[in-house]
Amino acid sequence: MGRHSIPTCPIIEHLGSATRDASKRLEPRAVSERCLSKRKDQCSSKPQRIMPVKEFCSLSMDLQSAKFYDRQSYSLYSKFVKLGKHHLPREELTSHQVMENVDEEGRVLKRAPRVRPFLRNMTRSLAIVLLLVLLPLFIGEAHAEPEPEPEPKTKTVRQWKAVGDVIPISEDEDSYTENKPRCDRRYVSGAQKEGIFRAPDIYNPEKVSRQCLYTFIAGEGERVRLQFNRFDLRGTPPDGSTLGVTPACSHEYLDIFTEATDPNKDLLKTPFGGRYCGKISPRLRISWHKTIHIAFFTDNNITTPDLFSGTYKFINDSKYSVGVKAPDQDCGFVVNVDVKKHGEFLSPTYPGVYPKNITCYWKFVGKHDQRIRLEFRDFDLFYGGPHCPFDHVKMFDGGDTFAPLIGTYCGQQRNLVVFSSSSSVLVTFSTLYRIADTQNRGFQGIFNISDSYLRLNFINEHDAEHIRGTECDQRILSKRTSNGTVFSPNYPYLYLPNIVCRYFIYGLQDSQNLERVRLEFFDRFDIPATPKSGKNVQTTGCTDGYLRVYLRGQEVRSEYDKPDHEYCGQTLPHSVVALGPRLLMVFSSGKTTGTGFKAHYKFETEYKIPGTASPDGRCVFSYLSSSQKSGTFNSPRHPSNYPSNTTCEFTFKPAHDEVVEIVFVTFKIRNDNPGTGVGVHRCQEDWMELFNIYRPRYSEKEREVLKGRYCGETAPGPTQSEREAVGLRVVLHTDHSGVYSGFDAIYIFKKKEETFGVCGGNITESESGELLSPNFPENYGAPDKTDSSYCDWYIQVRPGYKVLLWFQSFAVEGNPEERGCPAAAVRVWKHEDDIPVDMCGDALPSDQIQILSQGSVLRMTFLAAARAVGAKGFKAIWTEVLDSPQCNQFLCKSTNFCIPRSLHCDGVANCGLSDFSDEERCDKARGVSLVMLTSIVLGVSSSVTLVVCLWCQKRKLSKKKENSMAHVHAYEKGARFAAMDIGDRSVSPVIGTRKATHHLSHASLRMEGVV
Repeated sequence: MGRHSIPTCPIIEHLGSATRDASKRLEPRAVSERCLSKRKDQCSSKPQRIMPVKEFCSLSMDLQSAKFYDRQSYSLYSKFVKLGKHHLPREELTSHQVMENVDEEGRVLKRAPRVRPFLRNMTRSLAIVLLLVLLPLFIGEAHAEPEPEPEPKTKTVRQWKAVGDVIPISEDEDSYTENKPRCDRRYVSGAQKEGIFRAPDIYNPEKVSRQCLYTFIAGEGERVRLQFNRFDLRGTPPDGSTLGVTPACSHEYLDIFTEATDPNKDLLKTPFGGRYCGKISPRLRISWHKTIHIAFFTDNNITTPDLFSGTYKFINDSKYSVGVKAPDQDCGFVVNVDVKKHGEFLSPTYPGVYPKNITCYWKFVGKHDQRIRLEFRDFDLFYGGPHCPFDHVKMFDGGDTFAPLIGTYCGQQRNLVVFSSSSSVLVTFSTLYRIADTQNRGFQGIFNISDSYLRLNFINEHDAEHIRGTECDQRILSKRTSNGTVFSPNYPYLYLPNIVCRYFIYGLQDSQNLERVRLEFFDRFDIPATPKSGKNVQTTGCTDGYLRVYLRGQEVRSEYDKPDHEYCGQTLPHSVVALGPRLLMVFSSGKTTGTGFKAHYKFETEYKIPGTASPDGRCVFSYLSSSQKSGTFNSPRHPSNYPSNTTCEFTFKPAHDEVVEIVFVTFKIRNDNPGTGVGVHRCQEDWMELFNIYRPRYSEKEREVLKGRYCGETAPGPTQSEREAVGLRVVLHTDHSGVYSGFDAIYIFKKKEETFGVCGGNITESESGELLSPNFPENYGAPDKTDSSYCDWYIQVRPGYKVLLWFQSFAVEGNPEERGCPAAAVRVWKHEDDIPVDMCGDALPSDQIQILSQGSVLRMTFLAAARAVGAKGFKAIWTEVLDSPQCNQFLCKSTNFCIPRSLHCDGVANCGLSDFSDEERCDKARGVSLVMLTSIVLGVSSSVTLVVCLWCQKRKLSKKKENSMAHVHAYEKGARFAAMDIGDRSVSPVIGTRKATHHLSHASLRMEGVV
């Protein structure tokens, strides 16, 4: 059929300038991209070429068979297929109508009529279905009867060119002609096994999207190795190398495919190996099979070879195949000792980046008495966390995945060596499918199957277990205060050289248990010591074989060079005790041989309490003044919780001239009853008790007197032993459930003070009084930091009477509801055998502000520890009272106490709290007494004056009779003078009279003044 007689195809007619010369094959990618890049009116211009329907179908077939290796190319393909619909006139939009107006030879018979919108939409959907159904028929027809290619036009406009190194590639139907050179490259293994590849040299002035495919094909028994030397593409890689920039490899990038099984396979069905741009080159790549594809995409106007470059090499594939390949696995091998005893095994593409979403395994099988050793000399996997949830290597101590798991490994491992316990071991390597780009290289390992490795029969299976994956390490776990024996390998015979065995001995450590390990050597000890020479002397040290003991159970290899003890030679070592629940022994045989060692281990309960522990392992500790004058002690495992069902004793023994003082720093003991935890009746679950220890004269048996029981979260006040006591004992008791952190305390042995301290006393012959803290009403102040302040009062009243004590003022540091009285406390005993209550704070409760003794004796103490800061203190009033309604003295109105009558109106409220009846109506009584006293004084004075006056009058009358000489005596208005006889001047007989008169006048005047 002639070129000019070919009827027009409605689908291709309106492609416009997207078509090329009729003599050339239409290049699908260039046409689709060029048409999409132009304006709609240009794309719909008059066609330059008439294409028959059969040729369009053939072209569609070529497009379907093309290799699209990214989403962008595939999108261009989809748009090109739809161009016929997009560029047709409105009357010819439906494929159904197009096909109706084309004859069997492809000629257009008539223009399709307009249709309504509803019918237009329906026919459009039907057209798509018909196109998909009929398109394969046209494709078959096109292949059956190929049409001759049209002659090229005389004038060709070249839009782009590709120049540079051209390596011969196989010719196929997609090859470019001379006028349309393509940039794809194919490197096939042949005489040349290695070479250089680089980016293409492309001139692209219109900046259309260009893609170049590099294919590397190895020969039989070979793989491809690619190493990038230079890399500088536009874009930002999604690897975090550029902070603050959104990752985007959109305009220029490189895609890598290392898992292609066939060089001609569609890349859309080939696992994707990663997309790269920026300045960081991809890491080394090894093909899994024989082919590697590199797809280069760019829309730049000029592309030069220096964008990227690298080297390729075709390498031998034999090192990746070890043993017999499993028939049902691409990456599964079975290595039998009869075929190979030792060798190397690698991850599928080591040292290149390993693929994603794969599973490989290696099964090593030996004989019955053989063991297998695996050593990983390089290990680099993606690290997803300590449990390795993503890429990982698993090793099983057996021939399948049902065998015990030795371990799961990921990340980067150094010096990873694994031993099997039996004659087989399975290694699996799994990677997940993920979008994140990781470029880890996998692993390189060596294996050795031999019967020369150490046998494990020296490990006691009942008490210990072999740690899987190790040559001879064992783990011993406590069964609660259990014990057992450990040996060196092959004991009592000679051990093998160059072996290292570790003994991990673990005691219990949980919320209820805490143990330590005691190790004792016995029988024999034989680890030859190697002499070592110094400058001037030759000594013996453990430079070859040794036994190292780590009392803290160090499990970090970096700490193995810091042992607590190191033994060698033939001297039996002394026993050792671990500093916690773990103990580690490391035995290294070195180059020499010996019989080794034998040791007995025992798990003991560990309390973590300073002091002298009981030798029988019980929670009993002693503190002697002769050993240490001060220190600390605590509940078991403090600050961790104390164990349940435990009773611990702390005994303090001062010298004969000393007392022991205890101050609690922290305190938290379980108390399920509400309120402050004090007293025997309130503390029923867990508690702490204080006892004074007495030793009667001529007796060796000690007697304990309870000083107090405490629980809850408020600390007891500071306390000290009695002067007569020989010691003080603290007892902690816990029940079967509910544990707290316990307590932490300080003890001090100090000299005995005065009997009643600095401010106390023994009061026995008084009816009332006041008790004051030091310096009251000023602050009692902080005591000397090396000592404490102590006051002790004993009050004893008449038999049958009681002591009433109430606090008029109280301010002692502490808070009994929140933190207790850790620094200072006031204690009151209602009788000698009573358990006192600690009192502190700014306000006392009603049952503590007023206290009535139970007998005729009451005791009160005040103790401020060395850590006290000081406060105002207290003022307390005590009174001897008779607790009876029958009272012949003074009966208090509110409290109904009977107090001595002498205490009435003495200026002190002796009736107790809020009862001041003994101090009422005291002013009226004082007024009546003053009047009576004045009357008595006046009466006596008047009587005396009258007697004196009568005596004076009588005296005066008697003198008148005796005196024969007349004289004159005048006494008027207070003037005093006398007339005497002029003839007798030598004598003054009236001097006494004057004196008497003066005395009388004075008395008279004084009397008048009173009246």
